[in-house]
Amino acid sequence: MSRLISATLIATALLLTPTNNSPVTLAQTCASHCGVRPLQFKPGQYIRLQIVNRTPRILKLEKFPEMRRISLEPGKEYIVDQQNGTEPNLSLLFWDDTGRSLQANVSKPNLATLRLELRPSNKFPGDRSLYILNDGQINVF
Repeated sequence: MSRLISATLIATALLLTPTNNSPVTLAQTCASHCGVRPLQFKPGQYIRLQIVNRTPRILKLEKFPEMRRISLEPGKEYIVDQQNGTEPNLSLLFWDDTGRSLQANVSKPNLATLRLELRPSNKFPGDRSLYILNDGQINVF
């Protein structure tokens, strides 16, 4: 009889214990938990690329496929008008000649503008390039 009472008490305790750490996951919408949507443009859309140097040093930029090399002074801004929109893919390499790491902060201030702010970084190797793919996606490497 004592075993039956013990088993009943254990079963009751297990059934009444709250299960906040349940491994069961319920499907929900991401209305409040989605995170930030990735930056993207419509394929073929006209894009104005603003590059801003927020470092105390001169930075070098190289735009592909034209292979133009540009020096960007501290605090200055350089604007690239991509007349063909996202086609073909646009690649922009950036670096500091002293070998210091950079952090690229991208934002989309309006529908046709992509703003790239280059700042000093402690992470090695840091960001080195921006890609605007012909499907409109933006990647920073």
